[in-house]
Amino acid sequence: MKPRGLLMIEHRLIEKTLKLAERESERVRAGRVDTLFIDTVVDFIRTYADRTHHGKEEDILFRELEKKPLSQADAAAMRELVEEHTTARRTTGELVKANADFLAGREESRAVIFEKLQFLTGFYPKHIAKEDKAFFPATEKYFTAAELEAMLAEFHEFDRRMIHEKYEGVYAALAKRG
Repeated sequence: MKPRGLLMIEHRLIEKTLKLAERESERVRAGRVDTLFIDTVVDFIRTYADRTHHGKEEDILFRELEKKPLSQADAAAMRELVEEHTTARRTTGELVKANADFLAGREESRAVIFEKLQFLTGFYPKHIAKEDKAFFPATEKYFTAAELEAMLAEFHEFDRRMIHEKYEGVYAALAKRG
């Protein structure tokens, strides 16, 4: 398997989870907000889609691509993808705030929850298609077979560390409660 293969496998899980979020957004539009679902999908986006998946892209793939003489188009595409990751992070943070506002009794935040879910469920499929169909195939040519193999090994090590990072964070949050 090549590094893009692992990233594309992750894309499929992100797509499936966001289909569930899309269905949930229709429930929100109908007036039913499941704050636990929102918390869970936010955890998925932050931990899996952003920290784990985007982490491999930004911390490994993009880092290695920055060492290569990229075409102007490929360099611009990479910058655009980083900006899109930032947009997804910001929108997810806004969803967290809206969910907290709803829990605090601010009914008007339901509309914001709907809007943020709709944005994320519309955003990710386009972002993923851009990576799968254009960026990954276009940039793979910059690497030798040995470099791709080393990158895939680094992806696996990154994943191995993620479970510990996640649950050390869970412990820290619980410990703050006293």
